[in-house]
Amino acid sequence: MMMTNHPHIHAPLLLGVMGDPIAHSKSPAMHNIALEAAALPGMYVPLHVKPEHLAEAVTGALALGFSGFNVTIPHKVAIMELLDELDESAVQCGAVNTVVIRDGRTKGYNTDGIGYVRSLKEETGELSGKIVTVLGAGGAARGIIYALLKEKVASVTVVNRTLSKADELLNLLNGSQTTLKSATYDELQACLPETDILINTTSVGMHPDVDATPVEAALIPEGIIVSDLIYNPLETRLLREAKARGCKVVGGLGMFVYQGAYAFEYWTGVDAPVSLMHSAVLEAFNHEQH
Repeated sequence: MMMTNHPHIHAPLLLGVMGDPIAHSKSPAMHNIALEAAALPGMYVPLHVKPEHLAEAVTGALALGFSGFNVTIPHKVAIMELLDELDESAVQCGAVNTVVIRDGRTKGYNTDGIGYVRSLKEETGELSGKIVTVLGAGGAARGIIYALLKEKVASVTVVNRTLSKADELLNLLNGSQTTLKSATYDELQACLPETDILINTTSVGMHPDVDATPVEAALIPEGIIVSDLIYNPLETRLLREAKARGCKVVGGLGMFVYQGAYAFEYWTGVDAPVSLMHSAVLEAFNHEQH
């Protein structure tokens, strides 16, 4: 019997996430459910890649016919010079978390910032005109501020232990209508009373250090929006204490799901099944705890 090529039968999609370590990643659970829900044959796998093997891993992904992959710690910056092309989001964020492979060419995107903003808007509504305070001046802060500037927030104050690092970050993001300021943690007391949205981009309070918090509870203004990028634990001490002060709290899980949803859409051209992806990640957490 002759085999004919059916145009509608696609080769299975090969996708994955490169990181070191990677075993803890919830991305495979989330994306494999999404592929299944979209009836797309394929598989999303964890790829444990040591920093010294990153270039070979990119070449390998091309050679193996991958459609794309995510990039996580510690490779988000190092990967940039290994790609054929960078999207504006990657250039502005100074980091790549999503790579799309098409016709043998690699293109890097950053979906963290837009994923974060989509999650924040979903939980809190309109962001334009809001006064924002961001804790931390690393890559995550940069991606998020870049996305917030597009939403026309009124001002962003970056709070960091080293002021020069906060200033450096703001210089990279200059040229918007938004007022950009830097401050140290000692100045928090002065800038928090004005704040509408407080965002923690540091790892303070992340598992296993769950008793730590970046801000004393007493300093958090009552009733503001407090957002933490950390999603392990699902509710950090910062969010718990903010909730007790009547704040609207937003955990990091939504950002994680939406950055994945945007990546999925870039790879497949199909709308991501967001609520299914959300429950898949929660399921993976619950599974871990038993």
